[in-house]
Parts: sequence; structure tokens; C-alpha cells
Amino acid sequence: MVPRSERVLVTGPTDPKDGGFPLVSFFAVVYAASLMALVVVGLPPLPGDPGHPPVAALVVFPFMVVTVAAAGVGLTGVVGGRTAVASLLRGIRTWRMGCANWAALLIAPACILASLLLLRLAVSSAFAPHMFPVGILFGLVAGFFEEFGWTGYAYPRMAQRQGPFVGALVLGVLWGLWHLPVVDSLGAAAPHGRHWLLFFGAFVLALTALRVLIAWIYSASGSLLMAQLMHASSTGFLVVLGAPHVTATQEATWYALYGLLLATVATILWRASGVGLRSRTLGAAR
Repeated sequence: MVPRSERVLVTGPTDPKDGGFPLVSFFAVVYAASLMALVVVGLPPLPGDPGHPPVAALVVFPFMVVTVAAAGVGLTGVVGGRTAVASLLRGIRTWRMGCANWAALLIAPACILASLLLLRLAVSSAFAPHMFPVGILFGLVAGFFEEFGWTGYAYPRMAQRQGPFVGALVLGVLWGLWHLPVVDSLGAAAPHGRHWLLFFGAFVLALTALRVLIAWIYSASGSLLMAQLMHASSTGFLVVLGAPHVTATQEATWYALYGLLLATVATILWRASGVGLRSRTLGAAR
């Protein structure tokens, strides 16, 4: 259990007269950065276009990631002052969790492996998992910075307005769409050519499921750090384990299967743990 003084408010109080201004401001900033990246990178290829090297996307993606963190921390200060910023930052020092919370960080890599191995057995040996340990660094960077915005700032406000589960679903879709400028640089099959839309749909599905899982562990633990690590676990192991020899269509297939498995596990955990609107720890709402 997280000490009361260290807990992050999952659904902290907001001013009913703000008209949603804090959330609108956040999404305006992060989507403006995404739009700027889209201008630099260009639209994904049209049908018949073989695609283009994703060099520009690899350059602008760090800018997008840092913008999410800056928007989360900056707007927290604007809305709640220094006290709110200090509370947000304390969330990354909340690491004394129970074994169940730490074990939950294995859910994403387990679902990735299960997806690839099932498809390898049933469809093609091209789905054989890879092993690229350095890839975990990609996840750590994205997870650390992005979750200051998505979980630390946006999710508590969306959970209060829409409920914790629905809020997570909506945020997951918005999070996935935010990746549009860099979608054709993601995955081992990049660029995806005329199959980019198929892959993007599977990618958004996986991220929406992951967001529900991140929201669950955040609501259960009250720890922003656990949200960051859950994000890092999925993103990092997608790089570490991702099958390097799949085609664009095959990659879309295993991302979709990964998303479905992750969604199933996340939904079961929400229902089984009884995490409610104001609960901070596992089982608190039972």
C-alpha cells in the first residue's frame, strides 16, 4: 500500500467552472506538436506508393515526446501551482509497491511473446521473436517523459468526467492518433507502404489496450512511476522482441493480436480488482 502522503490523486478535484479548459489546453498543445511533426514528416504513403525512409520521423518523435511531458508539468503548474507540481513529481518516487504491482509489468512482454509464438506456430516462421536488448531504452525514454502528460495530467481529469475505465479508453484512442506523424517509422516492417492504415489501426488498438492497463496500475497503486514503467515495458519489449522479418501485413496482424490479448487481460484486471473511481490501492473498492 502506498502511504497516504505519497499517493497521487487519481481523480483529484477540479473547478466545475473551468469548462474543461485544462484538458482542452493540454490536447491543444500536444496535438499542435503532432501537427508540426506531420508537416515535417509528411503524410503516410498513398496506395501504390512504396513508402519512404522514416528518418524525419525518428528526428521529430523525441520532440513530440518531450512536448507531452512539458505540457503535463507546465499546465499542472498553471492550474494548481507549485504544490500541484510537487505532488506530480512525488509520483515518480513512489516505488515501494507490492509484488503484484511489480509482476504486472511482465504483462506486456508476456502478451507480445504469446502473440508472436501463436502466429509462428499457426501461420509462419516469420513471426519468430527477435532479441534486441538495447531496445528497452526506447521504452524507458518514452515512458518516463510521456506519462507526465498522459497519466499525470490528462487521465485524472478524464477519469473524473467520464469514469476511470471509459476515460482510459478515450485517452488511449487519442494517444494512438497522436502518433500519426510517426506511424510509418514504427515496427520492424517500416515503412509500411500501402499497408500503413492497416498497421495504424492495429497500433491504435494496442495502445488503447495498453492505456487501460496503465490506468489500472495507476489507479491501483497511486504511483506515476508504475505508469511510466508499464508504458516502458510495452514500448521497450515491442522493440526488444519484435519479429524483424515480417511483412507489413504480418506486422499489422501480430500488433492486432497483441492488442486483443492486452485488452482481455486489462479488462479482467479492472473487473477482478474492483478499482473504483476514488480507490488508490488494489482491492480498495471491494
